[in-house]
Amino acid sequence: MIHEPVVAAMIIMALIALGEIISIVTRARVSMFLVALIGYLLLIWTGIIPKSLVGDSKFIEIGIVLGTAPIIIHMGTLIPLKAIRSQWKAVAISLMGIIFGAGLILLLIPLMYDYKTAVAGTGPLTGGVIAFLVTSEGLKEVGLTSLVAISALILSLQSLFGMPLSANLLRRYALKFRNAVDAGTYTASALEAGVENVMDTEKVEERNAAWIPKKYQTNLILLFQLFIGGAIAVVLDQFTGIPYSLWALALGIGGRVIGFYPDRVMERANAFTVGMAGLVFLIIATMNDITFDMFISYLPETFLIMFVGILGIFIGGFIGSKLFKWDPLKGLPVALTATVGFPGDYLVCEEISRSVGRNKEEEEMILNEILTPMLIGGFTTVTAGSVVIASILIKTL
Repeated sequence: MIHEPVVAAMIIMALIALGEIISIVTRARVSMFLVALIGYLLLIWTGIIPKSLVGDSKFIEIGIVLGTAPIIIHMGTLIPLKAIRSQWKAVAISLMGIIFGAGLILLLIPLMYDYKTAVAGTGPLTGGVIAFLVTSEGLKEVGLTSLVAISALILSLQSLFGMPLSANLLRRYALKFRNAVDAGTYTASALEAGVENVMDTEKVEERNAAWIPKKYQTNLILLFQLFIGGAIAVVLDQFTGIPYSLWALALGIGGRVIGFYPDRVMERANAFTVGMAGLVFLIIATMNDITFDMFISYLPETFLIMFVGILGIFIGGFIGSKLFKWDPLKGLPVALTATVGFPGDYLVCEEISRSVGRNKEEEEMILNEILTPMLIGGFTTVTAGSVVIASILIKTL
C-alpha cells in the first residue's frame, strides 16, 4: 500500500506541508527544507518508511523535468532589470558579499578539510535551492555523493543564522532612520526608485513587446515556451561544456528582455507550485544515502563553512557599504540576503517596519526605505549570483 505512487507522494507531501506550516509560524526563521529533510531522514533511519518511497511516488520525475532548466529560466524572468539598474548599489554590495563569502570559504576551509568540502558548501551558502541543486548534481557526477549532506545541511540551516542577523542590523538601521526623520535630517529625495513602480512599468513595456499575443498566452503555450528554453539550455551544455544552469538563467533574462517570455512565466503557466514541489522531492531524494553517522560527522564542517562564509559576506558587505557610501547597518543585511532569500527578506522587512514604526505612516516609510534594496539583494544573490558561483565551482572538481 505504501508503495502506491499516490500514497507515497502523500507521505512526502505531508513532510513538506508540515515544514511549510512551521516556516509560516516562525516567519521563515525555520525553513521548510530543514523540517522536511530532517523529518525524512528520521523516518528512513528508523525504518518507518523505505528509502524507495520518493522514487515510488513518481513525483521525482516532475522535479527532474520541471525543477531544473525550466525553473531556472523562470528565475531569470523574475529579475527586474530596470529595478536593478536603479538599485545598482544594492546589487554591487550584495555581489561583493557573496564573492568575499565564497572566497573566504575556498581560502580557509581547504586548510582544515579539503577543496571538495569547500565547494560542497559554497554554492548553497551564497544562494538557495537552485545553487544546491547545481552543487548536488555536480557532486554526484564525480562520485562525491556523501558531500551532498553538507550542501543540504547548509541549505536547511543558513536561515537560522541569516534571519536573526539581518533582523538585528535592520532594526538598528530603522531606528536610526526614524530618528533622522524626527530630527528633520532625512530628505525624501534620497529614496531610490521603488521595485513595484519599476516592475509595473517594465510589465507594461513587456506586454506591448510580447512575441505572442495575449490571447494565445495560455498555460500550455507558456509551458511549451519554458521547455523550448530548457531544451536549448541542455543542448548548449552538451556542445559548449558550459553548465545548462548558466544557459537557462541567461535565456530567462534575455527572453524576458526581448519579449519571448513574460515575467514570472512559470507562475503564469500555473506550473510553479508543482515544479517547486517536484524540486523538493528531488532534493529529499539526494539524502537517501546519508546515514545517521555520516550526518553527525559532517556537522563540524557545516557549521565552520557557515561561520566562515557569513564572516566573508560581512566583510564584503561592509567594504561595499563604505565604498558606495551606504550605512553598513543597511548594506550588511542586503549582503546577507544570500542566507535568507525570499520570502525571508520580505518578512524581515515587514516585521521591522511594524515593530519600529510608531504609526501606519512611519511603518510604510520604513518599509519603503528597506524593502527595495533587500529584494534587489535577494534577486542578485539567490536568483543569479549563487547559480553562477555554484556552476563555475562544480566544474573545478
